[in-house]
Amino acid sequence: MKTWHKVAIGAGAVVVLGGIVMFSVNQANKGVVTVQTAKVANQESLVSLVTASGEIKPTTYTNVTAQGFGRITQILVKEGDHVKKGDKLLLQENVQANADVQAQGAAVNSAESGVQAAEASFKAAQSDLISQQANLEKAKLDYDRGQGLYKDGLIPKQDFDQRKTAYDAQSATVDSSKARVQSLKATLDQMRAQVNQGRAVLVHTQDVLHKTTYTSPINGIVSYLPERVGDFVVPGMQNANGSFIMTLSDMSVVTAEVKVDETDIVNVKMGQEADVTIDAVPGKIFKGKVTEIGSQAVLRSSGLTTTQTTTSTQEAKDFKVVVTLANPPENLRPGLSSTAKIKTAERKNVVAIPIQALAVRTRKDLEEAAKNAKKQGSSNVTLAAPPPPAPGDPKKDEVQGVFVINGKKALFRAVETGIAGVTDIEITKGLQPGDEIVVGSYKALRTLKPESQVKVDNSAPKKQEDQQS
Repeated sequence: MKTWHKVAIGAGAVVVLGGIVMFSVNQANKGVVTVQTAKVANQESLVSLVTASGEIKPTTYTNVTAQGFGRITQILVKEGDHVKKGDKLLLQENVQANADVQAQGAAVNSAESGVQAAEASFKAAQSDLISQQANLEKAKLDYDRGQGLYKDGLIPKQDFDQRKTAYDAQSATVDSSKARVQSLKATLDQMRAQVNQGRAVLVHTQDVLHKTTYTSPINGIVSYLPERVGDFVVPGMQNANGSFIMTLSDMSVVTAEVKVDETDIVNVKMGQEADVTIDAVPGKIFKGKVTEIGSQAVLRSSGLTTTQTTTSTQEAKDFKVVVTLANPPENLRPGLSSTAKIKTAERKNVVAIPIQALAVRTRKDLEEAAKNAKKQGSSNVTLAAPPPPAPGDPKKDEVQGVFVINGKKALFRAVETGIAGVTDIEITKGLQPGDEIVVGSYKALRTLKPESQVKVDNSAPKKQEDQQS
């Protein structure tokens, strides 16, 4: 036999032997799933957080709007200025308002002089009435005396008639004086009413003049000032808003107004602590507490509450939550973007696992795995599935659990969970510290079946060639 024949036969034998070995290895590894595992351990503390974003807002702020028609003649502040209650903010043209006050003041003075004249006339008429009443009393006495003398024949009839005529004339004069007194009293009352009316109009014109000078109603800062000198402003009328002049904000008490997802709002309670970060102040965390929780859901797309919409919608909704900062910095401004992490729950010394280790399997899959394990005579099957669900409740046909490593198999074990942290979740029942559970990969956990053969590989994942380049 030639040498090359021997070499060819040897090479063929090596190839056949290699094929047999590879086939045996593939058969041995058939159905084996490569997984990553971790040991269950106790955590000293597990915190459940609700994260929401929003903006910085002051507790107290006011929008200054136009109080009357006119042009701005002077602005005494600028954005960022600190002001106190009563400080002047800006001036509005007041020529017409000032003239109205002066004219009305003169009218009031004139009316008051008229009242004084009417009072003098009224007093003079009262004095004249008293004098006429005295004359009437004298004429009556003369008339009564004349009647007796005329009956006794001591005076002629002509003298008696004169006395009677004088009495009748004086009686008429007294009636006329009374009427004049009443007339002058009515005139005096009218003049006094005119004075009161004039004073009321004067108060109105003075108020209009006063409103041409704008003063601060609160202590705070000028956070927004869109107007300029020379702009013409108008007050609000009926459904039309007045000209917006500026916003004053009291930054002594600062809040972060955030929007919490509807799925998390049930866990948020008054007084819960929160850590607030502000984009404009990087690297710093501000402590705060929840001081207000909105009762109306807000549509994420439009910002309207559900009560403001007439049609039903299934879009995502948020709830307003206000977090009051404990020690806000002085350089904060309203509208700065912020993020609040609200601590909704905390547990000490708990059994916790990575959230991604949780898996959900149907009861049917668990029952089939239990049957197969029983056929194979396995004594380490631990399904621990809960009792069958109530009839007509298909949602409870799924069981939540984790895959526990037992030898070279992954056994599904049902667990009960508590609060969830950022990356870990509390296990209240089903696991003990030291248990080895499957934590990855995501693809393996998604497709892994109970009682599957597994291969543990906890080495660092290799980078892709494109990532290396």
